[in-house]
Amino acid sequence: QVQLVESGGGLVQAGGSLRLSCAASGRTFSSYAMAWFRQAPGKDREFVAVINWSGTITDYVDSVKGRFTISRDNGKNTVYLQMGSLKPEDTSLYYCAVSHRFGSSAYTPRGEYEYDYWGQGTQVTVSS
Repeated sequence: QVQLVESGGGLVQAGGSLRLSCAASGRTFSSYAMAWFRQAPGKDREFVAVINWSGTITDYVDSVKGRFTISRDNGKNTVYLQMGSLKPEDTSLYYCAVSHRFGSSAYTPRGEYEYDYWGQGTQVTVSS
């Protein structure tokens, strides 16, 4: 059974940093794109960042460019999101996701419907 477990969320002051982790089990995802999404209360879930299977291609939503960095460790089947210069508007439930399509490619989709497996989320709260 595939399981994605996020960790690292918490409460942080504006300007601070957090590092989210997402560990996958039940299947090896080293050949597939992994991504982070977030959802604030009353809002739709939005794309945050994606990384291709080899870590050579990344993509970010404009609002986090220069502040967040996505990375992965295929040996640990884990994806990370290093978040810096956090703002109150970054407050959300953060989800990791894996797209089990087009393995070993440059595939780095932004659409949530491109993703096949999801974690339960980790809460990030940024106070002003």
